[in-house]
Amino acid sequence: MKTANVRQLRHAFGDVMDWIAEGQQVEIVKKGKVIALLSPPPRPKSKKVKLPDFAARQKRIFGDRILPGNSVAEERESYEC
Repeated sequence: MKTANVRQLRHAFGDVMDWIAEGQQVEIVKKGKVIALLSPPPRPKSKKVKLPDFAARQKRIFGDRILPGNSVAEERESYEC
């Protein structure tokens, strides 16, 4: 844990902010007594996002039919012949 006095906080606030951004807690001291504690906010929990399976949905809706205008499917048909 780092310590900064009020004078350092006033004149070099950028340095103190850098310490906090790195994840460190900073005690603010005035006349030898701790008057405040600055700490970074808690890190947000990562949320796993499940993307829908569009290919399975398309197959469920349309089955094995080849839709017109589907260039990939048209190319596949030309190779099969």
